[in-house]
Parts: sequence; structure tokens; C-alpha cells
Amino acid sequence: MSDLIHIVAIGGTTRPGSSSEKVLRVSARAAQDAGARVTFITGSDLILPIYETRTSERDERAQHLVAQVRNADGILISSPGYHGGMSGLIKNAIDYLEDLNDDPRPYLHGRAVGCIASAYGWQASVTTLHQLRQVTHALRGWPTPLGGAINSQVTQFDDAGESTDSAAISNLHIIGSQVVKFARAFRQTTPLP
Repeated sequence: MSDLIHIVAIGGTTRPGSSSEKVLRVSARAAQDAGARVTFITGSDLILPIYETRTSERDERAQHLVAQVRNADGILISSPGYHGGMSGLIKNAIDYLEDLNDDPRPYLHGRAVGCIASAYGWQASVTTLHQLRQVTHALRGWPTPLGGAINSQVTQFDDAGESTDSAAISNLHIIGSQVVKFARAFRQTTPLP
């Protein structure tokens, strides 16, 4: 096993450059700055067949998602807030983690998870963040102490991921670095199977 921490960044929408993908990339850069290798699963990577429980056959994108999470030390998840909750695109991707149920590290067991929600308004961004954190707990993951609720009505990011909202940028950096810090701690204290 490599000493390099591997973080999987999952999020965004089918629209390239969505606010939820931009904030994910800001947090992922902080993870990279903290010494992690980051694999992105965004945009068209997330256009997966609806998770099917009656078969174990998976298309290439679904197999890639599951394999990346299986080998990850930590996860970053960013969802847009749609009608007060996470998008179907993100929820469907998370549903594929059921394929990890019989693994030595089932689901998100022993993995730090940074949760970020971006929505046009505070209500949807906060409720979406809450859902992401609940799902992380349900999948045995460890949400970072700080989560990100970004109100895209007041905080915009340019194509380079820059924003005049220094508090939002700071929070996203903290989330990315916390995922790496906790992933290192888990690796040092918990032998992997």
C-alpha cells in the first residue's frame, strides 16, 4: 500500500462548471495541498444507471466509482441542493456503495468524509448538508467536524474556483485538509484488512 493518502472527490451536476463542482474542486485542492492524491468523479462520470439491487452487473462508470471508493482513505462529497435535498445524481452514486457491503471495510467504514452542499439559498444548502452527513453516518463514515453549506445566491465562484467570500473559501480548505488529516490518523491507528 502506498503512503500517499487517496481521496475520492464525488460531486457536481451534469452541467460542467456547476457551483457544486467548483466548491468540490476548491476543497480537493486543499486535500492535494495537504499531500493527498485526489481522484475526481464528477459531471458525466455520475451519469450512472439507476442502482439496481437485483443484479450485480455494473457498467464501467459504476465499477470505477465503487473501485475508487473501495481503495480510498477519505471522501469528499458535494451535492447541489435540489428541492431541499441532495440531487438524485449524487444519491444514486451513493447508492452504488451498497456494492461494498461485504468488503473488509464495508461502505465508508474507517473513512473520513467531507460533506459540502451548494444551493441557491440557505435553507436548501443547510438541509442538503444535513442529509449528506446523515447518509455518511448510515454508511459508517466519519463526517469531518466542519461541513460546507454554500449559498450560491450570495457566494459565487469563478472558473478558477476563486471567490470574494473568504469565509467560504476558508471553510472549504478546512474540509479538504480535515479529510486528509483524519484519513492519516485512521490509517495509523487502524490496520487495514
